[in-house]
Parts: sequence; C-alpha cells; structure tokens
Amino acid sequence: MAATATSVHYREQAERCEAEAAAAELTQVRDRSLRSAAAWHAMAVRQLKSEKARAERDHLANEVRKQCLA
Repeated sequence: MAATATSVHYREQAERCEAEAAAAELTQVRDRSLRSAAAWHAMAVRQLKSEKARAERDHLANEVRKQCLA
C-alpha cells in the first residue's frame, strides 16, 4: 500500500524521525535521524504550499463555473 502524499503524512514522518533521534544512543544514528526529519519537514512545507495552491485554484474554478451558470 502506497503512503499518502499529504503534508500531514510528511509531518508525521518528521516527528517519527525526531523521536528516533531522541532515543538514539549513537551520534551517527541521531544525526541521520535529524537529517531525515529535516528532509520530511521540507517536504511537508512544499506539499502544504501545493495543497493551498490547489485549493485556491479549485475555489476559483468553482466561482467561474457559478458565474457561467448564472
């Protein structure tokens, strides 16, 4: 089953990596988990921008449809 590509999913993955980093005893493992968390956070930010742009585009399209049907 494929993971859902949403900003919420990406944030959850970042939080999981942060928890792994907090529990890590080895410096290399902690650093790797923190790098992964940073990457997940960056993906979440990009995805959130896409979600907002999509919502705005859909809203505008609906407004145009309403005007055309009026």
